[in-house]
Amino acid sequence: MTEPEKLIPLHGGYRKLKSFQVAQLAYDVTVRFCDRYIGKRSRTHDQMVQAARSGVQNIAEGSRASGTSKKTELKLTNVARASLEELRLDYEDVLRQRGLVQWPREDPRRAELIVRRPATADDVAQWARDIHDGRHGQSGQGRWGVSTESIQSTKSTYAEISANGALALIAVACSLLDRQIASLEKAFVAEGGFTERLYKVRSERRRRG
Repeated sequence: MTEPEKLIPLHGGYRKLKSFQVAQLAYDVTVRFCDRYIGKRSRTHDQMVQAARSGVQNIAEGSRASGTSKKTELKLTNVARASLEELRLDYEDVLRQRGLVQWPREDPRRAELIVRRPATADDVAQWARDIHDGRHGQSGQGRWGVSTESIQSTKSTYAEISANGALALIAVACSLLDRQIASLEKAFVAEGGFTERLYKVRSERRRRG
């Protein structure tokens, strides 16, 4: 006998979402970056921290809302994506205004950070120290299949390295959210929202008598 469909399905498991994990890491890194390189009284400090926090919070709130409103989940996930895009622009502004180099997407130093799959801001800080001191560029394949043998020993300031590392994390989070949003849109079109599920559950219960 098949299990009857639940009116409110399981929801709220946002901590297992890769998008949440990477966005949360970008938030932690941003807090450290702003405290170290942006004046605490600066409006930019508050804007960057709030944009990073908004990315994390809206992923979580969207996941919690998914049980009763797929429309709300989709809306909040899009808000999270927009917040991270705002944060990306802030980092790019910091680099440009301070005459620091924004690394291209294919820069192997970015690839090395992604290969390491950092779990904490301390992991990212260690990567930054390694890049700064030239302790990087070991040949071979990383865990994500990215070659690190061509990484150059380019001397950069910690501010430049940290900002570019944050941009790499934001790029990963945005890519994950783009796929998540596409999946949510597809599911919403195919299955509808709470009203459609309510009708389906009521109809099934009538058939079961």
